[in-house]
Amino acid sequence: MKIITVCGSLRFYDKMMDITERMELQGNCMLVPIYNPNKPNKDAYTEEEGKILDKMHKERIKLSDAILVVNVDGYVGNSTKGEIEYAKSLKKEIIYYTDINKK
Repeated sequence: MKIITVCGSLRFYDKMMDITERMELQGNCMLVPIYNPNKPNKDAYTEEEGKILDKMHKERIKLSDAILVVNVDGYVGNSTKGEIEYAKSLKKEIIYYTDINKK
């Protein structure tokens, strides 16, 4: 069992949930970002709230063995790029959705 934090653009939230379910059914403990359909992106939060959400996401990454980057059609936004670099700095495994989706 691995603890895996899901990273990626919330524009792909449905895909994130599909792959998260599949990974959890394989015996992984999945940590996902919060999602409020009334606030579909970070612009819907105050600057302070955005900072708190970013900090908590980094805490999930710290707790994880790996991160799963949901990179639909190869898309990786700036926030996700930062999360990948942060995970690399902590020597976490990086798993890409496009790679496991080929299996």
